[in-house]
Amino acid sequence: MRRVLIVGATSPLARYMAHEFARAGDRLFLAARDEQELERIAGDVRVRFGATVHAGRFDAEAIDEHEAFLQTVLDALGGLDGVVWVAGTMDGLEEAFRQPSAVRRLIDVNFSGAASLLTLCACYLEQQGAGFIAGVSSVAGDRGRAQNYPYGAAKGGFSLFLQGLRNRLSKRGVQVITIKPGFVDTRMTWGRDKLPFLASPQRVARESVQAILKGRDIAYVPGVWWLVMLVLRAIPERIFKRMNI
Repeated sequence: MRRVLIVGATSPLARYMAHEFARAGDRLFLAARDEQELERIAGDVRVRFGATVHAGRFDAEAIDEHEAFLQTVLDALGGLDGVVWVAGTMDGLEEAFRQPSAVRRLIDVNFSGAASLLTLCACYLEQQGAGFIAGVSSVAGDRGRAQNYPYGAAKGGFSLFLQGLRNRLSKRGVQVITIKPGFVDTRMTWGRDKLPFLASPQRVARESVQAILKGRDIAYVPGVWWLVMLVLRAIPERIFKRMNI
């Protein structure tokens, strides 16, 4: 039985990841900004799986509150064995092409907030000498594209942060995994046509948790995205900058 914190728990992906952990008998702390929706999801997981589930509000942008939040989690669960960061947003992407404040918010939610809380969690798990940190990044962070580079830059920074954290903690008994989904069928992709390899949040959650349990370092979900991004990264910049992708 593990004690697992899931941040961004009101997202469909996080909700189904909570199902996977609860099904395995793990104790959970679910965190998100929307307290009403959070309590509904926590109650559903308790009833559906008979799991021990705590819930608490978390704001990625309120960095000064993160240390107290982590202590609340530790008190509720009696310790911590794993952290799953799923929180993220593409809200304000169009504004971010012109407005610095919108760029900052994308970076704060998708990178700075994650780096803040996971730094605290890393120190705890490092001292413990065991546990895991799983960060849901994105294939968007593998190469800057005209259509979404403010979001991709934040996710790219997050992926690099996780890579360095993995290098730091690998000798301390702590696993760090970077999960890179492609297009997931959620509100963030609703209304967008012809998205390749669109996957359900249930599938992405199941394969993500499997990757964590297998001790993977990096997991593209679904796996086809590893090949897609390998090809995209190999395109020379002089050609790539002329492509409309």
